[in-house]
Amino acid sequence: MGTGTGRPIETNWAGNHRYRARIVRARSVEHVQELVAGARRVRALGSRHSFTDLTDITDADDGVLVSLADLPTGVTVDASSRSARVTGGATYGDVAVALERQGWALGNLASLPHISVAGAVATGTHGSGVGNGSLATAVAALEVVGPDGELRTVARGDADFEGSVVALGALGVVTAVTLDIEPTYAVRQDVYTGLAWAALVEDLDLVTGSAYSVSLFTRWREDGIEQVWLKSRADEAPAALPGASAATTTLHMLEGGATASVTAQGGVPGPWLERLPHFRPGVTPSRGEELQSEYLVPREHALTAVDRLRALGERMAPVLQVSELRTVAADRLWLSGAQGRDIVAVHFTWVRDPVRVYAVLPAVEAALLPLGARPHWGKCFVAGVRELEPLYDRLPDFRALRERVDPAHVFGNAFLDRALGRDGDG
Repeated sequence: MGTGTGRPIETNWAGNHRYRARIVRARSVEHVQELVAGARRVRALGSRHSFTDLTDITDADDGVLVSLADLPTGVTVDASSRSARVTGGATYGDVAVALERQGWALGNLASLPHISVAGAVATGTHGSGVGNGSLATAVAALEVVGPDGELRTVARGDADFEGSVVALGALGVVTAVTLDIEPTYAVRQDVYTGLAWAALVEDLDLVTGSAYSVSLFTRWREDGIEQVWLKSRADEAPAALPGASAATTTLHMLEGGATASVTAQGGVPGPWLERLPHFRPGVTPSRGEELQSEYLVPREHALTAVDRLRALGERMAPVLQVSELRTVAADRLWLSGAQGRDIVAVHFTWVRDPVRVYAVLPAVEAALLPLGARPHWGKCFVAGVRELEPLYDRLPDFRALRERVDPAHVFGNAFLDRALGRDGDG
């Protein structure tokens, strides 16, 4: 099937967005440099797990989408600095396997090992844990192809670093990332069911701090939190959850989901890369036919957010598959959802029906954005720059950095115009 332009139709992972511009699969960093230097507009494509036009441009932009999927995957460990340099197209699953073989590990992972390192970092994607920052906080350095095609490195401690990590692809194409690592470790995963709303309200800190990484799954019904996934370092035991019961069989967070796709449960220790994600790397994650949204709520307002979403439960129910609540520690990265404050991330897995989902999102945002909630950059939301600007006190600094690094907005697109503002906005 074609597009009428002689190009095959290519979509994002969820299949809800069709890319409109020419896609070129870069073969090397030098090829990336050539493509960037020769195009008027450029956006980078990673694992295509964004649910909007974040990474897209139009044919009218006379540009190119640079896919990093064919770049050789490389993981180079520097034991002396406890860091690893990984190539930009690598997925977390690829990186984790390579690190484990050498006796090393990352401090945290997201629920999906299928996502690319560069893409996850650029959008502030995260795992869970009251003491764990987003995946971007593990970044020690970035190698970036700028608008002139030149390759530059931005490292922790540089003046521009905190504005360059979560950058939405607006500053260039990231071809390599250096990550903090640590010696490998084991993790156990325990799943509990039937946690009442009252238990969460009575002691949010106890529930969210009951393991190294904690995920709460709910459909906002009166019976409360349906599943709690506790991931503990193997030398630690998860804390007891009042009123909840240990699951006796492997569970999937989606009703009817294939349990063969989820990582091992039942409290049996295993390598970190086989427990920290929710899904196994060799299978199709979740069901694929879905949309996702996520809002990062200041921790002090988490229970108010819960109350407001419970009140919207019936309205969301026809399009909601499940919600997940996780915690993320504060960081200093300018466009991070956790910049300046500890947060509780409220994730929504919707049915793949954009019209009906986008009809519900204004009500969700009316409930959460006044609490200071920031939308996840790579997922579905309706807020524009007018609503987003008050939520990011470093947004003016990021705009200034962008104008200095990419004054012609070679890496610009319609999404960035909506979210960050056009020239002269703000």
